[in-house]
Amino acid sequence: MNMPQSLGNQPLPPEPPSLGASAEGPGATSPPEHCWPVRPTLRNELDTFSVHFYIFFGPSVALPPERPAVFALRLLPVLDSGGVLSLELQLNVSSLHQENVTVFGCLTHEVPLSLGDAAVTCSKESLAGFLLSVSATSRVARLRIPFPQTGTWFLTLRSLCGVGPRYVRCRNATAEVRLRTFLSPCVDDCGPYGQCKLLRTHNYLYAACECKAGWRGWGCTDSADALTYGFQLLSTLLLCLSNLMFLPPVVLAIRSRYVLEAAVYTFTMFFSTFYHACDQPGIVVFCIMDYDVLQFCDFLGSLMSVWVTVIAMARLQPVVKQVLYLLGAMLLSMALQLDRHGLWNLLGPSLFALGILATAWTVRSVRRRHCYPPTWRRWLFYLCPGSLIAGSAVLLYAFVETRDNYFYIHSIWHMLIAGSVGFLLPPRAKTDHRVPSGARARGCGYQLCINEQEELGLVGPGGATVSSICSS
Repeated sequence: MNMPQSLGNQPLPPEPPSLGASAEGPGATSPPEHCWPVRPTLRNELDTFSVHFYIFFGPSVALPPERPAVFALRLLPVLDSGGVLSLELQLNVSSLHQENVTVFGCLTHEVPLSLGDAAVTCSKESLAGFLLSVSATSRVARLRIPFPQTGTWFLTLRSLCGVGPRYVRCRNATAEVRLRTFLSPCVDDCGPYGQCKLLRTHNYLYAACECKAGWRGWGCTDSADALTYGFQLLSTLLLCLSNLMFLPPVVLAIRSRYVLEAAVYTFTMFFSTFYHACDQPGIVVFCIMDYDVLQFCDFLGSLMSVWVTVIAMARLQPVVKQVLYLLGAMLLSMALQLDRHGLWNLLGPSLFALGILATAWTVRSVRRRHCYPPTWRRWLFYLCPGSLIAGSAVLLYAFVETRDNYFYIHSIWHMLIAGSVGFLLPPRAKTDHRVPSGARARGCGYQLCINEQEELGLVGPGGATVSSICSS
C-alpha cells in the first residue's frame, strides 16, 4: 500500500524461460499458464532427524498435461541438516490409458525451476538441481540427499509424452504419481552391515552409518571391500572357540579347591563366547540376550578373572580374601559403567591387585626370613612363564590390537589370558590335621569322661573302675 502509483502501473518483468526451451524475445511477457501455485506440505516430526512431509489430499498427485505441480519442503536449521532427505516417486500405470507418459521431477534449493516441453533439464546458469523420472518401464524413482542444506526445497513434477531426448506436451493424459518425502537419520537404517549413530562435533549434530565387515557407503551398501561369508564364519568361530582355553583353568581350580575362582572362570568363558557370537559384523551373528548385557558381562568376567587370580596368589586370610572379592566386583562394575573401553579399566585393577600381592609376599618373606614362594621350582616353572604370558597378553591388547587384526589378535588374547591363569593359580594349601596345644587347653567348656573299663566290658562285680579317660 505504500508503493508509489507509478511503480504499481509498471508492467511485470517477464517470466524466466522454461528450462530447455528457447528464450522469448525482448518485451514479450510470459503467458498466464507459466505462473503456478506452490502446494505446501505438512511437517510431522517423529524423532531426531526423523520427519515426514505430507501433502494435502495426498499422497497421490494428479498431474494434468497443461501445467506442472510444485511442492515446498521446509527444512529447519540445525534440526534437519544432519540427516538424509529421501524422495520417492511411484507411477500409477493404470492412470496412463496406454499412453507413453513420463513424469519428471526436479528438486532444487530455494528457487523453483520449471521443466520445459522439449529437452528436459534441471539446471539453469549457476543453479543445479536433482532430476528424476518415472515411466511405464521404470515405475519407481528414489533420491537421497545426505546432510541437506536447510531452507526451502522445491519439487516440480511434470508429465510429458513421447520418447527422449525430445518430449512433447501430453494432450489428454493425466498421470498419477505417489509422492513420499521424509527425513531420516541414516539411509535405510544402515542395513545389516552397519549401525546408525548420532554424532556431535562442536555445535553440529548429525547422524552417520558405521559400517562393518568391510562394507562402505552412505548406507553400508558398497560391497567392493566387503568380507566374504567364509571369512566372517571363520572369525566368529575363532573368537568363540578360543574361549575354550578357560576349561583347563576351571578344572585346575576345582582340583585345587578354588571353587569361587572356578565359578568366575566359567562365567567369563560363557559370556565371552556368546558376546563375540553376537558382536560379529555381517550375517554370522547369534545373540542369546541383549547385546549390552552380553558386553557388560564379558568385560566384567574378564576383569574379575584377573582380580581373583592375583588375590588368590596372595594367600590371604579367608575373610580378607572374600571381602576383596566382593569389593572388587562392585568397583569393577562401577568402572565399567563409566567407560567400558578404557585401557585403565584393565590396568587399574590389575596394578592394584599386584600391589596387594607384593605387600602380602613381602610381609610373609620378612616374617619367615626367606623368599616367598620358597621353592625355586615354583618360580621357574610356574610364576615366570605365567607372568610372561600375561604380560604378552596385556601388550597385545593395549598396543597391537586394531580393527583390522581384531579377529585373530583378540583370539590370541583369550588363549594367553586363560593360559596364564593355569600357571599363576597357586596350588592347594596344605592342611594341618594336628590340634594345637592351645586348643587342647581351652577345650569346649565341658568334659566328657568315659570309663575305659566299661567300654571294654572289664568292670568287676563291685563296679570299681580301673581307669578313666576324659576327652574334650
